[in-house]
Amino acid sequence: MKRFIKISVAIWIVLTMFTSCRAISRLLHGDEVVAQVYDATLFRSDLDKVIPAGLPEEDSVRLANQYINSWALEHVFIGVAEEQLSKAEKDVMQELEAYRRSLLKYRYEQLYVNERLDTAVSENMVQKYYEDNSEMFVLKRPVVKARFLSISSQSPMLEQIRKKMSSSELADMVEVDSLAYSSALKYMTWEGKWIDINNLSLEFGLDNATLLSKKKGNWIEVSDSVGLTNLAYISAFKDKGEMAPLEYSTPSIKDKIVSVRKQELVNSLEQNLLEDARENGKFKTY
Repeated sequence: MKRFIKISVAIWIVLTMFTSCRAISRLLHGDEVVAQVYDATLFRSDLDKVIPAGLPEEDSVRLANQYINSWALEHVFIGVAEEQLSKAEKDVMQELEAYRRSLLKYRYEQLYVNERLDTAVSENMVQKYYEDNSEMFVLKRPVVKARFLSISSQSPMLEQIRKKMSSSELADMVEVDSLAYSSALKYMTWEGKWIDINNLSLEFGLDNATLLSKKKGNWIEVSDSVGLTNLAYISAFKDKGEMAPLEYSTPSIKDKIVSVRKQELVNSLEQNLLEDARENGKFKTY
C-alpha cells in the first residue's frame, strides 16, 4: 500500500507541474531546458521536433503541454520503478534476449517466404477448393447485390429514380447515376459484387433483423420523420444458411490457399535448417 501511495504521489506532483498553460507558454519562449524528471532532461529542441511550425500560440501551448505530461509520466514511472523494484525484478535481460531471438526468427522467415512464395491462384484452384470445402462457405449472414438511394421524401425525382433503379439496362443505370448525382443525398451501387448485409444495414442505420423485416420483394424502403427516404433495390439475395456465392468467397479462398503455401514453406525451412545443421556438425544429439 505504501509503495502504491508513493508512486501515485510522485506521478501527481510531476503532472501538476505542467498543467498550467501559462507556464508552458513561458517555457516555449524561455530557456533551452523545458523540464526535468529524475536524471532526464527535456530541451526546447525536443519540443520543436514534435510541434509543427506556424501553429497558433494556443495550439502550440496545448501540444507542448500534452507532450511534456506524456514525457514526464514515462520518466516518473521509470524512476519510481528503479527505486521500488528489486534487483531481480529489474533484470530484463532474459526477456530481451528471448524477444531478440523471436524477432530475428520472424524476420528471417519473412525474408525466406517472400523470396519463394507463389501468390498466383488460378480459377480452377479456387473452384476446386470451394467444392472440396463446401462446409466452410455456409453463410452466417445474408449477402446481397444492391443499389442504395438516400433522398428527400419531397424530391420530384424520387419516383423517376425508383423506376429506373430496378432496371438492368445500361441506359437506365446511367440515367439513375445522373439523376441521383443532381438530386439525391447519396447513391451507391453494389450491382457488380456481393456484399455482406451489414454493409447495407449501415447505410440505413438499422440492425440486420430490422432491415430484413422491412424487405418487401426486392425492395427495402424506410422514411423518417425529418423527410428523408432511404431506398434499396436488391437484385440478388442469398440467405443465412445457404452456400456463399463462389464470387463472394473467392478472395478468402485465395488467401487460404496462399496461407497454406506459406506454412508449407515455413515447415520446409525449419526441416532444411535442422538437416543442414546436422550435416555441418552444428547440431548434435547425444
